[in-house]
Amino acid sequence: MKISKIMSRKWQNRSWMQRRGAVIVEVALTLPILLYLAFGTVEFGYYFYVKHALEAAAREGARAGIVSGNTNTDVTTAVTNAMASTGIATYSTTITDTANANVTVNTVAAGSYIKVTVNANWGTVGMRPLQLIGSSKTVTGQMVMRHE
Repeated sequence: MKISKIMSRKWQNRSWMQRRGAVIVEVALTLPILLYLAFGTVEFGYYFYVKHALEAAAREGARAGIVSGNTNTDVTTAVTNAMASTGIATYSTTITDTANANVTVNTVAAGSYIKVTVNANWGTVGMRPLQLIGSSKTVTGQMVMRHE
């Protein structure tokens, strides 16, 4: 009877070792997928943060632009002030009408629309570890308001 117990334990140990190897293979196959999901979630979250920051800056620029007597410098200053706390240093600001023609804010007729657009290239503001979002992507925030 002792021999059968010893033999059964031997087979149990061998079975345990085989299961351990299977677990390592399963982890090796699933870990990269889980890491891509985790880093992708973080990168897309950061993308939405950048998009929201650009939209907020465009809104502040448009609010400065609709006041009569303000100039394009007032608009770009408002955008710069809004972007100062975001940590995004490279962006561009354009001030146009709804037909995308460049305008000077202080010469726009009352009742006309002013569109402020703030653009940033994802390659310069994006996260570096995986670059799941292409570096050539342009992130845009824009706001249209009616001039007073």
